[in-house]
Amino acid sequence: MVLGKVKSLTMSFDCLNDSNIPVYSSGDTVSGRVNLEVTGEIRVKSLKIHARGHAKVRWTESRNAGSNTAYTQNYTEEVEYFNHKDVLLGHERDDDNSEEGLHTIHSGRHSYAFSFELPQIPLATSFEGRHGSVRYWVKAELHRPWLLPVKLKKEFTVFEHIDINTPSLLSPQAGTKEKTLCCWLCTSGPISLSAKIERKGYTPGESIQIFAEIENCSSRMVVPKATIYQTQAFYAKGKMKEVKQLVANLRGESLSSGKTETWNGKQLKIPPVSPSILDCSIIRVEYSLMVYVDIPGAMDLFLNLPLVIGTIPLHPFGSRTSSVSSQGSMNMNWLGLTLPERPEAPPSYAEVVTEENRQSSLAPIAAFDDFERALQGPLFAYIQEFRFLPPPLYSEIDPNPDQPTDERPSCPSR
Repeated sequence: MVLGKVKSLTMSFDCLNDSNIPVYSSGDTVSGRVNLEVTGEIRVKSLKIHARGHAKVRWTESRNAGSNTAYTQNYTEEVEYFNHKDVLLGHERDDDNSEEGLHTIHSGRHSYAFSFELPQIPLATSFEGRHGSVRYWVKAELHRPWLLPVKLKKEFTVFEHIDINTPSLLSPQAGTKEKTLCCWLCTSGPISLSAKIERKGYTPGESIQIFAEIENCSSRMVVPKATIYQTQAFYAKGKMKEVKQLVANLRGESLSSGKTETWNGKQLKIPPVSPSILDCSIIRVEYSLMVYVDIPGAMDLFLNLPLVIGTIPLHPFGSRTSSVSSQGSMNMNWLGLTLPERPEAPPSYAEVVTEENRQSSLAPIAAFDDFERALQGPLFAYIQEFRFLPPPLYSEIDPNPDQPTDERPSCPSR
């Protein structure tokens, strides 16, 4: 019997988006298929998958322990988010080479589905940094007797969504600083910088509008600039390693002595970058906008405005505003229709109560003798007469206006 061969072992994910890229979030179901193509007939012990998600940091530092003695200190740390194993074909044990429990796979292409759910906890966004990473992957292993296993590993992306439509990320960021240059005993005038941006949260591809005013009262030529920085922080064994990278920058016009420059929404575009990572205990990715004045021969004057790069972009508020305003105009029209400029006079007494109704209401009630005599008393006649008395004549002028008196109003009795 001629044994067959494994021609290919591939894996595909069932993507949740139209871009056909496997991107998931916490709580999502990750599903896909392991595809096996063989030529001839093969005997298989098992086909397994192993899915894992973890953050890991690692760096080394050289230490000096004395004269001519040095050593290297390793710093490593790991956080596991999930660890899932499943058997798609065969049995769990692969440590023996017995012929029992083997599965025969015939020549051709075969597909095996897999599925697992990501945990309902905050998962760090997939990230590749200088001293650490956050990775999510699925590994498939095909085990056969007396042969080395065939392995395949494929990564998928996880995004921990950050919605920038929250009050803390929609709040403006601003600052002001001033610097006075000194050279020996001479002191020049100050250099002042004020900057503001509309909000703290942005998404990749957006442009940050920078509003700034730079005043140069010194004797030197200065240049205003703006830069977006990404700061990667890695934590292990109580130590921290930080890496700062430039993401985007712009340059203003050179500013001579006594001149002022104003930026009215100068735009700095955010390139495609990783979102901020704020919930991982060993890796943190933050962003900031530095607006600064480049001063030759002296320390720069700078302002740091914090940024958060999110995944859910800003909602368009224009449609909401227009709908609210249109609703308000409708309400105003409704008020105009129901409240005329001058109120109409009430109907006359004759239009409401006829003389026949009035006379019939004053007629004696012939029911019981005792009760009839009581109804003929003066009190009941007064009540009946009062019920149908005509209202006072309508007038927009008060016929009995309040007369000013010198008497103080009395307090109500208690």
